[in-house]
Amino acid sequence: MARRAEKLREMTANEIENQERDLAEQIFRLRFQLASGQAEGLKKMREAKRDLARVKTLLREKELRKA
Repeated sequence: MARRAEKLREMTANEIENQERDLAEQIFRLRFQLASGQAEGLKKMREAKRDLARVKTLLREKELRKA
């Protein structure tokens, strides 16, 4: 977990925003799979949601540093 945050902190703001879009798209696809009865993606969805929260937190931190 700490490694993921460190890895994200080293990224630029644009890279983090791209990561955010990718994770949001991944969550959408996983949610669709779960709705259609493919329950194997539950663990992946939880992990993707946590990663998205980390990304959003880091974007907010960078935003607050600028202000």
